Amino acid sequence: MPYLESPGVHRVDLVWNGLSGQVAAYLLDGGDALAVVETGPTSTLPAVLRAIREIGRVPEDVTHLLVTHVHLDHAGGAGALLRHTPRARVYVHPRGAPHLANPSRLISSATQLYGDQMDTLWGEMAPVPEDRLVVLHDEDEVEIGTRRLRAVDTPGHAVHHHAYHDPDAGLVFTGDVGGIRLERMPYVSAPTPPPDIDLGAWQASLARLRALKPLILLPTHFGGVIDPEWHLDDLSRRLEGWGRWMAEQAGADSAALAAALAGRATADIVAATGSEAAARAYERAVPYPMMAAGLERWWTKRQRAPAAGG
Repeated sequence: MPYLESPGVHRVDLVWNGLSGQVAAYLLDGGDALAVVETGPTSTLPAVLRAIREIGRVPEDVTHLLVTHVHLDHAGGAGALLRHTPRARVYVHPRGAPHLANPSRLISSATQLYGDQMDTLWGEMAPVPEDRLVVLHDEDEVEIGTRRLRAVDTPGHAVHHHAYHDPDAGLVFTGDVGGIRLERMPYVSAPTPPPDIDLGAWQASLARLRALKPLILLPTHFGGVIDPEWHLDDLSRRLEGWGRWMAEQAGADSAALAAALAGRATADIVAATGSEAAARAYERAVPYPMMAAGLERWWTKRQRAPAAGG
């Protein structure tokens, strides 16, 4: 059975790439309406459909698909899931909507990274028909039967990122802006792949999440966080530390940056958890070459900004 995080909220372990405890979707039961928050990629679609049935519902009951942003592990399966959920529409940030309607650029970019592993890792990324696509702006609310979710514009990891706040239950679905925390370990990692990383915007987004005073955070990677204040503070400290570290590493080549970040993060994870296995699990979530590349791109853009504005 999916893990019950809060009444009416069910976590679905997508077992992406055969890995348990890495990528989650959530089912939000609003009585006569049912939402999927984060569809995951098409490669994990059977896990979502199975979970819907395990809570006593059928895919035809699904009315809402909400994605925090359009990266493949969060939204790649939206178009394919619509084929099984005739009542559903997809809700997304305005800057992400064009990429769901026409995912060709996303597919091309991902193919450069993953090559012939694309089908195995992600599966098809089917376009979302425009008549089934709903753009949400900051503070817009969505009624899901007896429940409601409010979109919160939260850039930093991606410019097209929403968190979704359930003010009545005190829940926030944080996508990636809330970081990665594997099974409530005392360590929060910051997923920093290119191209949109902005550490300043990310810190501002964390301040917005704090202001909501949530009881539970529900990140996509992975599961319910019942100490949200500590969690957000730990992530904030990590972003600040990695920003200072990136400044010190300026000029290093990409391979050296990736190796240095891996060494730093691994040492921190082992110190926090006492587990080498935990360090390996975090590395599987987002490989350090990708994380270092995102930080390097952020730093380069930041250094160029004053000259561009002068």
